[in-house]
Amino acid sequence: MSTIPKLLEPQDLLNLLDQPNILIIDLCNDGLYTQKHIPGAVHVSPKELMNGGQPWPNKLALPPQLNALFGRLGLTDDTHVVVYDDEGGGWAGRFAWTLDVIGHHNWSYLNGGLVAWHNEGFAVTQEVPPPTAVEFDVKVDLEALVRTEEIIAHLDSGDWQIWDARTPAEFCGEKVMADKGGHIPGAINCEWTSLIDNHRNMRIREDALERLASIGIDPSKPTVTHCQSHHRSGFTYMLGRILGFDDIRAYDGSWWEWGNRPDTPVEQ
Repeated sequence: MSTIPKLLEPQDLLNLLDQPNILIIDLCNDGLYTQKHIPGAVHVSPKELMNGGQPWPNKLALPPQLNALFGRLGLTDDTHVVVYDDEGGGWAGRFAWTLDVIGHHNWSYLNGGLVAWHNEGFAVTQEVPPPTAVEFDVKVDLEALVRTEEIIAHLDSGDWQIWDARTPAEFCGEKVMADKGGHIPGAINCEWTSLIDNHRNMRIREDALERLASIGIDPSKPTVTHCQSHHRSGFTYMLGRILGFDDIRAYDGSWWEWGNRPDTPVEQ
């Protein structure tokens, strides 16, 4: 199963539908799943990926939540997961990141998600596959995530690059969605949607790596990506993994935490 590439085209997924140990995860709008989804896909609501607690409800779901989620999905060590959504990869990426956090690296992203699958004539269904629940005991791998204190400690060293996936207006402080506006000092802004090709059914842009290089994001440099709530940066994290970044991690607190803490420095 490890030979399956991180990025799949619709035809690639079609060829895998009848293969054993393939688990397809639908992260589309809850209502859309009931109308149409890829045959065999199991729906996960994005809210299942977040802990929901205060003060940072957007952060990684707690172990009991993750045990319930992956137990419901029937995840096992030999499962290869294929993720997709209907928005270009934000929630699919958040799920892929969550898999990495629990040490399950056998996953792929359907390029273009349901948009490409549906628009290019592949079959959809309303049938809900029967559950295959298992007992699950999550082990969290901290290598895939970053805490605020770690970022603060590395700010002056210059050995990390911070990839901010928010809009330019949020980045420069024109649009403020926390107590403080602006960005983490030294961060590089590349809005996630700029790397999605709407002319190719929301696939990842073929020149994504070149576009990143042109603004100074180096795939060989340790990278931390974030947005407001680690939804948009779900895509940028996943994209980094697909593009072969040597070391990419996500800041799940994102601006919701950084912009609301009194001890975090900000640039505008």
